[in-house]
Amino acid sequence: MSNWILGLTGGIGSGKTTVANLFAAEDVTVVDADAIARELVAPGQPALQQITAHFGPGVLNATGELDRAALRRLIFADEQQKQWLNQLLHPLIRETLLQRCREASSAYVILMAPLLFENGLDRTVQRTLCIDVREQTQIARTCQRDGNSPELVQAIMASQLSRAERVQRSDDRIDNEGIDLDTLRERVRQLHITYLALSAQHPQ
Repeated sequence: MSNWILGLTGGIGSGKTTVANLFAAEDVTVVDADAIARELVAPGQPALQQITAHFGPGVLNATGELDRAALRRLIFADEQQKQWLNQLLHPLIRETLLQRCREASSAYVILMAPLLFENGLDRTVQRTLCIDVREQTQIARTCQRDGNSPELVQAIMASQLSRAERVQRSDDRIDNEGIDLDTLRERVRQLHITYLALSAQHPQ
């Protein structure tokens, strides 16, 4: 069982998934808050039924799955609706995240969450790592990846910690601005060696 947990975070479009995949290549288990959130709102799940009852069938696509873009537009236009959704999903996500971390068999485990600090998940981990890029890079990457408007991406960013505060609150930082994959892989490898040493000192 992995008791030593690294919290991996970063703003939207910072490259968290790429970094997590590089750690996974070193045989580290990654527990992804966004992936768990998607599981919890899959067709047939109670949370999706509650969301549909609250927001109406307009948040579903033609195949009955959650239309995440439509839901995002609704909640970022209305703070109360956002709060309702957070109160429904965050306790479920947290419980599932921590259960998966307990079940992990790697030397340490990564809990990847964009809202690590905002949701208090940093209190459940031993160390935190922030993936950091400039805000202009976040906007450009996210618009290209998701087809979102710059305005929506900026609204999402405004709902997260500022870049400066996220970096300041993190124990470690990877500057992911303008570097190639080999350089990023080497930075991950060096941190992996550090985390292996720290996890070995942690009482099981």
